[in-house]
Amino acid sequence: MNRFLSQVTKKVDAKGRVSVPSVFRNVLMRLNIDELYVFQDFIFPAISIAGPEVLERFERHIDQGDPFSMDANKMSLLIHGGGVFMKLDGEGRLVITDFIRDFTGIEDQVTFVGRGDHFQIWEPSALSRMQDETRQERIDKNIRST
Repeated sequence: MNRFLSQVTKKVDAKGRVSVPSVFRNVLMRLNIDELYVFQDFIFPAISIAGPEVLERFERHIDQGDPFSMDANKMSLLIHGGGVFMKLDGEGRLVITDFIRDFTGIEDQVTFVGRGDHFQIWEPSALSRMQDETRQERIDKNIRST
């Protein structure tokens, strides 16, 4: 499988490292991704993690318009100013840096969430709240349409 699916919660160790779930590491290996593009999600209080091709896709989107436009500049703030490159260590761990902690509120636990072509890391209770809210919105929408 070449998609990131499911979710797994892991503990952050005393040195600020967390082991990326093997199901996600396996996808990274299959897709031959060793350098990770790690960026602040555009909507959620989560960090998105993908291969460099996602950054390239975002940059192509900017290049389609006027690079001096307000939209292009705002997009650059998000994809460049809100992103870093990272690598997993030799044991498949990711360091939870201040860049990640400050944006997500992650402390001692991380929930990894598959999002198809990328995965995210969330503070577990924030993810739970968002999933509950999203489910309730879907229920309410279905009730209104019947």
